[in-house]
Amino acid sequence: MIRIAIVGDIGSGKSYLAKLLGFPIFNADLEVIKIYKKNRKCFLKLNKKLPKFIKSFPVKKEEIANSIISNGKNLKKITKIVHPIIKSKMFNFINKYKRKKAVVLDIPLYLENKINKKEDIIIFVSAKKSKINNRLKKRSKFNLKLFKKFQKIQLPVRVKKKKSNFIIKNDFKHESFCKNVKILKKIILNK
Repeated sequence: MIRIAIVGDIGSGKSYLAKLLGFPIFNADLEVIKIYKKNRKCFLKLNKKLPKFIKSFPVKKEEIANSIISNGKNLKKITKIVHPIIKSKMFNFINKYKRKKAVVLDIPLYLENKINKKEDIIIFVSAKKSKINNRLKKRSKFNLKLFKKFQKIQLPVRVKKKKSNFIIKNDFKHESFCKNVKILKKIILNK
């Protein structure tokens, strides 16, 4: 089975690329939302570390955001609690789909958390900063302060590009992006 990891800047179109590839997707962002809603053990740990912010179960996104905005170190505390759960869910996902040709790992801190394996195919989604910023501003709950805190814990774009097997340009035009994804998928499957 081929493990395809998607990396890139926040808002560059990683999740969109993941969908277009047409393989089972492990989306870490969606898994985190499920954890906040359903995992009482996680809540108890978060509540113990951040009692001023995490007050009730299920954990609310606003509480998480406020804790991070209040103190950037809180993001590391949250990550230390949530990341092992995500990692376990990812391994269960990979095991579930081990007979498929490929799986897609849509994990924002994939390289930063050293989840990558030597044989993984890493695709970097490249997009113009101005287009990314315009798209992010259109998101209903976009928070610039939170965005900047998340950017601080990410590897620089040049490092992500260097570690990637492929770079795909997202011009945010559906037709041209789909065409490039088809070509890329063929190349990956014929490796």
